[in-house]
Amino acid sequence: MVPLLTTPLPTPHGFTTRLGGVSEGPFWSLNLSPATGDDPLKVAENQRRVLQAFGNPKVAALKQVHGTAVHWAEGPGVWEGDGLLTRERGLLLRVGVADCYPVLLWHPKGAVGALHAGWRGVVGGILPKALALLEEAGLDPKESHLALGPGIGGGCYQVGPEVAERFEGAGLPTFREDPSAPGKYLLDLEAALLLQARQAGIPKGQVYRVGLCTHCEPTLFSHRRDRGKTGRMWGLVLLSPL
Repeated sequence: MVPLLTTPLPTPHGFTTRLGGVSEGPFWSLNLSPATGDDPLKVAENQRRVLQAFGNPKVAALKQVHGTAVHWAEGPGVWEGDGLLTRERGLLLRVGVADCYPVLLWHPKGAVGALHAGWRGVVGGILPKALALLEEAGLDPKESHLALGPGIGGGCYQVGPEVAERFEGAGLPTFREDPSAPGKYLLDLEAALLLQARQAGIPKGQVYRVGLCTHCEPTLFSHRRDRGKTGRMWGLVLLSPL
């Protein structure tokens, strides 16, 4: 069985790690993306193992572009963008990550979501946009529960002043000067997501964190730590069938 990181989010969900697959070398072991240069047959086996852990459901996935487009999915398929929402029971949503944050959402009135939140997505407001779509569908966004998966931590994510300025301008001052590199900043994406959740009125008790840094934890893939030669993990969420 593939090990999954989970939270108290009250619906089937999980975040994969590097463990439980068949890939080798820099892609060891549960690489889930064939676009990395890994053996496609091994990636396919890794994907099969993960989907089997969820009962082999139909899947809605993304062609991710580091943006803020969020789509409602009524069935299986692939959408260009970085977020999915669905009210279809038994449909598995997935996002791929290797430093960016996977954000999973559950609404008690019958909806789930999966977001890929890198710095561009966070500062562009992908989480507020997803919550706004829920509200347009008649669902109170304040009733949402969120699960933040593993991502690069605030002590490891160095950015330049142009990125820090964009976060400052967006009302997200979740960065500090890097004491080891004058002119550079350390950006805390998770803190920015938590701030956006709070600004949306989601109670603190409805936001769950895995709390692991991809850059620090060797059992997780990290694009920055491994200088681009690495695998990808998935964040997955399923609205349970009745």
